[in-house]
Amino acid sequence: MRESWQDRFAATPDVLKSTGREQTIVRVLDIEIGGGEFITMAGPCSVETEAQLMATAHSVRRAGARILRGGAFKPRTSPYSFQGLGLEGLKLMARAREETGLAIVTEVMSETDVELVAEYADILQIGSRNMENDSLIAAAARSGRPMLLKRGLVATVADLFRAAQLAIENGNPNLILCERGIRTFETAMRNTLDAASIALIKQVSHLPTIADPSHATGRRDLVSAAARIGIAAGADGLIVEVHPDPDTAWSDGDQSLDFAEFDAMMAGLAPWIALREDEMRSRLENDLDSVEVVG
Repeated sequence: MRESWQDRFAATPDVLKSTGREQTIVRVLDIEIGGGEFITMAGPCSVETEAQLMATAHSVRRAGARILRGGAFKPRTSPYSFQGLGLEGLKLMARAREETGLAIVTEVMSETDVELVAEYADILQIGSRNMENDSLIAAAARSGRPMLLKRGLVATVADLFRAAQLAIENGNPNLILCERGIRTFETAMRNTLDAASIALIKQVSHLPTIADPSHATGRRDLVSAAARIGIAAGADGLIVEVHPDPDTAWSDGDQSLDFAEFDAMMAGLAPWIALREDEMRSRLENDLDSVEVVG
């Protein structure tokens, strides 16, 4: 007999769909993630300067983004690489929110920084390197802020679910999962976008799920195509890296879109997003009595 998904992921029951819990909607400011609207998060890998961040925030908002992403604390492979502006970066993100109305998502890397980051951010991001950092996830969950949980570089879907289960057990159901590419034998791209995992997660979990085509490919010329794949697989949104001048970016310039490229991508994705939103609204109408709204 074929194993059911419920049996396969039995260790993480709170992450799975069940009677009365078909879809969780995470509310952030006036935004509903996992609801009837496809949500795009966009912004620079690293917050560099006030001018860089403000220009990016206004540009991505005009193109249709609802949430500004930006790194104040940066996990870098090399200790000699730019590590982020820290508190000053958080303050700049908060200023960008005031000017544009965009919600902000930024990464928290240490338990000791959770309280500080939660003071400024609307969503706390747990990056791929920290997906198995149980103490950090627990601390972030207890902050009460919604969390964006990125799949680890070598993590299975079951591993991602276990991290989400931990957050829920620590009192935080406000979770957004993110497929951002995994390490495989393929070396032509930075990572491999596992689009099938998005379809699987949407099949078995009630948590909103987004795609990160920037980290999945590592190349700006592939970001738009990977974004379409993520939408077609059933993602509830995207998170994309955008920079005024990617060639001079302090981090991840190769995978960052400039303003014109982001505008073109969003225009090209419009029909795909419209179809996805129709599907999302139809699902919510069918499951209206069993929707769990958090936030």
